[in-house]
Amino acid sequence: MSFVSKIKTSDFKELAPVIFYGAVGALLIVLLPFANFPPHIGLTGALSLVTAYGILKNRVWAFWLVVALFAVAMTISLYTLSVVTFTNWIVTTSMISYAVLTLIFTLHIALKRKAS
Repeated sequence: MSFVSKIKTSDFKELAPVIFYGAVGALLIVLLPFANFPPHIGLTGALSLVTAYGILKNRVWAFWLVVALFAVAMTISLYTLSVVTFTNWIVTTSMISYAVLTLIFTLHIALKRKAS
């Protein structure tokens, strides 16, 4: 099944994790030069893009990338929140929303896998 036909036949509930991981991956890759090229940002962005592909194609290994990205995202979010400590509201709200959305989509993928 091609990408276009998969996107046309899927509903939003199936495509939401793909959109989330794809958007986060693209955003992290775009922000890489502005953050002076830290390797963990680039690796997280690349893994997010690969995870979006794996979820879209229903690969078995995609679940394990989701679990790994959950650990990485929570670590990055909580560390950034502890450093910023609510002095920069844009960073604070983006890190909180990133952590919450990562938790939601990890649970969504885990429950979908368990139901299959």
